[in-house]
Amino acid sequence: MKLKRLGVPVALLAAAAISLTACASNEGSTPATTTAKPSNLSGTLNGIGSSAQGAAQTVWAAGFQQANPKVTVNYDPQGSGAGRKSFISGAADFAGSDAALNTTELAGTFAGCAAGAKGIDLPVYISPIAIAYNVDGVKDLKLDADTIAGIFSGKITTWDDAKIKSQNSGATLPSAPITVVHRSDDSGTTQNFTDYLAQNAPTVWTAPAAQTFPFQVGDAAKGTSGVADATKNAKNSITYIDESGSAGLSIAQLKVGDTYTKISADGAAKVVAASPIASGRETNDLAIQINRKDTSTGAWPLVLVSYIVACQQYKDAAKADLVKGYANYVVSSDAQKAASDQAGSAPLSSDLSSKVGKAIASIK
Repeated sequence: MKLKRLGVPVALLAAAAISLTACASNEGSTPATTTAKPSNLSGTLNGIGSSAQGAAQTVWAAGFQQANPKVTVNYDPQGSGAGRKSFISGAADFAGSDAALNTTELAGTFAGCAAGAKGIDLPVYISPIAIAYNVDGVKDLKLDADTIAGIFSGKITTWDDAKIKSQNSGATLPSAPITVVHRSDDSGTTQNFTDYLAQNAPTVWTAPAAQTFPFQVGDAAKGTSGVADATKNAKNSITYIDESGSAGLSIAQLKVGDTYTKISADGAAKVVAASPIASGRETNDLAIQINRKDTSTGAWPLVLVSYIVACQQYKDAAKADLVKGYANYVVSSDAQKAASDQAGSAPLSSDLSSKVGKAIASIK
């Protein structure tokens, strides 16, 4: 089995894989089992992007290479923004992104795609975003959207603030400054987090949804593992993070409607299943317009949908075959289960999986 990162010697792979595995909510990094016969696919497939997808990409690449021993899959979790930029420039064959291609990106040209062809967004990974914290003696923190917005915008600065205390009767909240930890890089997780706050706490969160964290507050760290480490190493700290990277941290309950809800992949999947495909895009572009105001029982609207971004048509037909083969594997039930076991993500629903499969089949 061949598994390595772009520009990283194979000898360092084990350490990289262990690092990704340590971020996952479940231990073990066994690749997805597959009954598929080895194919005639061969070559190298390079992906760059979402660090939230990192643990899932590790098991996906391993499982795909097990069935396709002549293929090498490289995935470098530099972040969603870096992934889309690399894909657009032709430096990557596909991007992993927690945010779909935006209108400005779609208006441009894609170096690896055939003339006039655009990138399309293929949903492959659904995960709740956790509000994770490190406060001694506080294990069952409850927060509503206004309070989260106040903390991350710098308006609420101490743990014993009245807005936090009012939701956490009986909790021993320290009279200590809150250390906010946020992403330093161009991040799809940040895009989803700020979109949630912009829609649910508009009087407090005064910035639009963005991939760059909009306020000058707290400490910044790169990638899912970066914010996880920074939060673990700073007392009285709080961050937003894909659940796959939250091991070792406490996770707040989120007020959804009138109820405080515990984080769950099922709750995230429920929101995505009830959300429409975004309009005004390419026929096979499956960007999802997430319903951030879903208040149904058990829903977790602070969710990210992460995509494989690929060309609708590639300049290189052999590269198109590799991308199609890998993407088809990623949305298979075996691969989705492996990601769920490794990263705590929610498998795609049968309806969404079917739609993605049809979109993958259209790639040329």
